Amino acid sequence: MSKKLVAFFSAEGTTAKKAEILKEAAGADIYEIKPEIPYSQSDVNWRNPLSRCNKEWIKKAKINLSDKDANIGEYDIIFLAFPIWYYQAPLIIRSFLEEYDFSGKKIVLFATSGGSNFGKTAENLKKIVPNSEIIEGAMLNGITSAEELKDIVNKY
Repeated sequence: MSKKLVAFFSAEGTTAKKAEILKEAAGADIYEIKPEIPYSQSDVNWRNPLSRCNKEWIKKAKINLSDKDANIGEYDIIFLAFPIWYYQAPLIIRSFLEEYDFSGKKIVLFATSGGSNFGKTAENLKKIVPNSEIIEGAMLNGITSAEELKDIVNKY
């Protein structure tokens, strides 16, 4: 049996709630990916061209992580959950993937969004961790219980 981890980033709490449901469905451990400098609500206001998230995106900034204690080596499958920003994973996900050795790991993507789908997220993340398998899992919008995710996570 594979050891599983739900690693997630949530700027406003939406993805955190869905990650808890995903954890329950997968029977996995959970780890929150946090930036060294937490995001405020105004930081993630993508409608404001001067907001932090817009400035970071334009610069393709490296987002520093608050810690590096995910113990990725202990896990075979990582369910990676995040909000879709700019039709892709947030830059902090790139930082997380660059921080650890994911060689031989299966990374299954889950996301929340106000209306976007995965787009080219899986394709773009594969470039960061070429020695792992990246799989597009599911959008978590509308998911309200672990039962709704069991069939999906049991594929892995």
